[in-house]
Order: sequence, then structure tokens, then C-alpha cells
Amino acid sequence: MSSPAVTPFAGSITDVAGIEVGHFTETRRPTGCTVIIARDGAVAGVDVRGAAPGTRETDLLAPTNLVETIHAIVLAGGSAWGLDAASGAVKWLEEQGVGYAIGPARLPLVPAAVLFDLLVGDSSIRPDAAAGYAACEAASTSAPAEGNVGAGTGAAVGKIFGIDRAMKGGIGTASLTVNGVTVAALIACNALGDVIDPDTAQVVAGARTADGKSLLDTRRALLRGESPKPLIAGSNTTIGVIATDAVISKVQASRLATMAHDGLARSINPVHTMSDGDTLFALGTGKAGKNPGMMVLGTMAAQVTAIAVVRAVRAAMGITAGGLHLPAVRDL
Repeated sequence: MSSPAVTPFAGSITDVAGIEVGHFTETRRPTGCTVIIARDGAVAGVDVRGAAPGTRETDLLAPTNLVETIHAIVLAGGSAWGLDAASGAVKWLEEQGVGYAIGPARLPLVPAAVLFDLLVGDSSIRPDAAAGYAACEAASTSAPAEGNVGAGTGAAVGKIFGIDRAMKGGIGTASLTVNGVTVAALIACNALGDVIDPDTAQVVAGARTADGKSLLDTRRALLRGESPKPLIAGSNTTIGVIATDAVISKVQASRLATMAHDGLARSINPVHTMSDGDTLFALGTGKAGKNPGMMVLGTMAAQVTAIAVVRAVRAAMGITAGGLHLPAVRDL
């Protein structure tokens, strides 16, 4: 009996046919935005699990609502201000003739989600419409950069005991192909909790000990009675996109986003907290021409999500901004 053809954990979200990715990285302070484009349109779903989300047009993706396909998703820093980046993406896509034909005009549909990175540098600098437009101009089918780029530029992880004991987060991507169908993830990790290697259950990045030299292990610290620091509401969030070339319905896209959150639960602890706005989108381009079933797709989605989270922090580099130093995995 032959085994299914499975590719190893590697690659990126642009391994999914029909997907392009572009980053805009702000040079004045650590922030930025990332756009995931589906020029031909993609069936889409979303699942918001964090209690403090910042989103745009997510109601559009509810399975009971009318629109079946969208044209791009924007992930951005800058908290709620960063949602303005989606307006720039809409402008760029319209200029390219991408969108629904509405009389003489084309209307691109671009949902978005943001993360909070305002504690890193000058908070008055955040992604805007020009940043979203620039991210679209940079988009391609090449594997996107990871780490301190785009929406992951100002991301930090492990902030439960204070931002001064946190570490650098980032953006990461991974893909997996089984029997000719690809599922991939692009994740901007700005989690309140620690990042965990899903294979070893070891902490990879997160809250540091008081001397800043070692990893604390937030889960164990909380369970032995250490008290978390007061948190700014909504000051954390992991956001991302899961894409597949399988043929899926809008209902299945929504379920795929839900199952992908299992990957966050495997790679972030704690996750989906009152202070996180964890949001995952799912896109289906249909380019593979087949669907292996939701059991397979959901399993793949959770796996690539977990791998992308770990890649986000492993690719990150330490930064110093506004008197705050956030070391990276490589620094410890």
C-alpha cells in the first residue's frame, strides 16, 4: 500500500497558486503592514478568537452573508490606526482592474486585521493608506521575507510580566502539500504569551527572567502563583492568513480558519486571552481543482499555522527603540 505524497515543512504561503504577498516596512519606527493578494478572487472565511480584535470587513466573510470571494487581506501594525492600510490596498487593486464590476467601476474587497505595536518607538507613526499601497506594489509570488518585516516589524511576545521582559516577535510562513493540495500560513505573532515548539513543547521565545538572560516559562510561572503585570487592553494579538489551492466553499473556509486556531493553541501559551485579538483568515483559490476533505485540510492548516508561528520568532532580530530593548531568540 503506497503512502500519500507529503512535502516537508518548508516553503511559504506563496506556494499556494493564486497568492501574492507584499510587505511594507516603516523605516522611522518598527511597524509596517503586509498584504496577501488573490487577483482572481478567493473564497474566504475568518475566525476571531481573541477578546480584543481590531478588524475591517470581517462580517462580510460570515457564511450567511452574500459575498463569496474577496481580493486581498491586509495585516498591519499600528493598532486600530493601522486599518487605514487597507484603503491603500483597495486603491491599488482598483488601479489594476481587480475587483467586482459595479457599473463602470471595480470594487476590491479587502478585509484586514491589526496588531498592537505602539509601545515600540514613536506611536504617532503607524501604517496608513500609503503603506498599504506600497505593500501591494511590492507584492509578488516569491517567498516573502520573515521576521522583522511588514506586519511583524514591531511585534513582541511574552509580555505578561511586562514589556521590558518580553522578546521580539515577527512574521513567519510555512506550507505543506499532501497529494497535490497545498495549505499554507502567514502569521504575524505579537502574542501576550510565550511561543512554544509544538514538537518538543519547549518555550522558544517569551517572557524572560528578572535578569533578562533566560526564558521564564510563563505557563509554569503563572501556575506557581507569580502575578502578571497590568496590561493595556488589546495590546497583543496574533493575526494571519491560511491559504489553500483546494476547492472550498465559504462555509468550509470559515471552518478552516477555526481549525487553524488549533495551531495557535499548540504554539502559543497562553493564547486567545482577554488582552489578545487573535484573528485568522482563510482563503481558497481553487487552483488545485480538488478538495481532499476538511479533515485533511484542517489538519494541514493547524500544522502550518504552528510552524509559521515558530518561524516568526526564529527569524526575528532583536531591536532597541525608544529605550526599550527586545532581544530575539538568537540573542539568548
